[in-house]
Amino acid sequence: MSHPHPELAEPAPLVDGGVRVIPLGGLGEIGRNMAVLEHLGKLLVLDCGVLFPEEHHPGVDLILPDFGPVQDRLDDIVAVVLTHGHEDHIGAVPYLLRLRPDIPVVGSQLTLALVEAKLKEHRIAPLTLGVREGDREQLGPFDCEFVAVNHSIPDALAVFVRTSGGTILHTGDFKMDQLPLDGRITDLRAFARFGEEGVDLFMTDSTNAHVPGFTTPERQITPAIERVFHQARRRIIVASFASHVHRVQQVLDAATGSGRKVALVGRSMVRNMRIAADLGYLHVPDGVLVDLGRLTQLPDDEQVLICTGSQGEPMAALSRMANGDHRIDVGEGDTVLLASSLIPGNENAVHRVINGLTRRGAVVVHKENALVHVSGHASAGELLYCYNIVRPRNVLPVHGEWRHLVANGDLAVATGVPRENVVLAEDGVVVDLVDGVARIAGAVDCGYVYVDGSLVGATDETLLKDRRILRDEGFVTIIVVRDSSTGAIAAGPEIQTRGFAEGEEAFERVRPRLEDALREAQRNGVQDAYQLQQIMRRTVGSFVGSTLRRRPMIIPLVIDA
Repeated sequence: MSHPHPELAEPAPLVDGGVRVIPLGGLGEIGRNMAVLEHLGKLLVLDCGVLFPEEHHPGVDLILPDFGPVQDRLDDIVAVVLTHGHEDHIGAVPYLLRLRPDIPVVGSQLTLALVEAKLKEHRIAPLTLGVREGDREQLGPFDCEFVAVNHSIPDALAVFVRTSGGTILHTGDFKMDQLPLDGRITDLRAFARFGEEGVDLFMTDSTNAHVPGFTTPERQITPAIERVFHQARRRIIVASFASHVHRVQQVLDAATGSGRKVALVGRSMVRNMRIAADLGYLHVPDGVLVDLGRLTQLPDDEQVLICTGSQGEPMAALSRMANGDHRIDVGEGDTVLLASSLIPGNENAVHRVINGLTRRGAVVVHKENALVHVSGHASAGELLYCYNIVRPRNVLPVHGEWRHLVANGDLAVATGVPRENVVLAEDGVVVDLVDGVARIAGAVDCGYVYVDGSLVGATDETLLKDRRILRDEGFVTIIVVRDSSTGAIAAGPEIQTRGFAEGEEAFERVRPRLEDALREAQRNGVQDAYQLQQIMRRTVGSFVGSTLRRRPMIIPLVIDA
């Protein structure tokens, strides 16, 4: 738990008739998207996603939103509304439903199918309500109308929330591709209609707010993918997000045109594409999709593999191929296509994978050397269109790092939104909409919640710091055996180390200091084992810091015998 802004107090109770927005993830970061709306004593959750760990989160599997601010009000939640099926918007749903399994989950057909498959693994049978664009549902005091938006996954929705205290338009993740692969464009007519009705608070995607112009249409990358297939001499390995149905469709079509067969690699990829195909969102040409065992029996120039790992995840299929510990042995003449953009923070991991594959002889095609991926988020030009159409009274930029949120706010101001009506907030900063005015009302505790193996929330920053020290600095164990009857040192100190290039012989220089310190403690009548351990830790820590320039974990042990 952490307080994002010490200068902000806990928010006062919401005034009668007002609407409160509590962002619990996605503001100040890419991922972990979750916001809670409060009105007339009830709560509506918008998205509930995860953040993937970075290098400074050793041992962590996932990072969840902090449910603490609403955990004692679970019975007040009327529904969880999901805008689309990406992990950073749905991945934390099972962990919320563990706390109250009967919270209704609302979303489009594909989004709910992906969530239900995830919940099945957690042995949760959810209450679901399927919606589509144009639908309008009353969820407690929240009147929600759903709007089609274009994104890098089918069936994405924006939601317009009407309440007696004001209206809120939340775009979810979106862009304005005018020639989308599935023919489903962002419904700007609905946005304009909401603008005519009056939008009191516009919560809009900020991810590409700092990128000028317009996001490249998906159709424009098809020639680049086909060119890769035409030029490849041996196998083609495509790495993509496990939910990127459109990209997989383009690869299937290119494989069909070049006479190749395709196998899906990775449990999440297989599961998601099967769901998309069953629901009609993915159109699989006859005979092109085979299992991996059959594919490997074909000539190399007839093979295409689609796998996960485009972000350099260490356990994903592509990373293991780059390290040579996967059943697919990538080698000279293979072509690897990274069909995704880099999530901020993953650059080093992705470059390691590219270097590993290149070292093994593969030709690696990625966004930096070919037009093989386009973003799923609206760039500045598209956001300007939206602001001019919606004409919101207040703006709360969402979904982005701080630089993205600021850029989005500046766009709003450029279109005429008063700067004082643009609210820049981070996770945990509470925003109240009262009488048509949005203002920061305070802040709540809102930290990272770590999924660490089977444990949720047990790992904290102290434990992660210990892991980072063990990983980066090594550790030292000091063992002393003491005569239980006399208190005299009977054996030791024995020093053992791990993670030091210098070797244990370097620590022989500290042994005399340690022995002197223990004798001095004995002369001063120190008998408490904990005090002796602290003396041992300080003595060795001072030596290592001054001579080796290291700050390892030091574990002193006093054994009475």
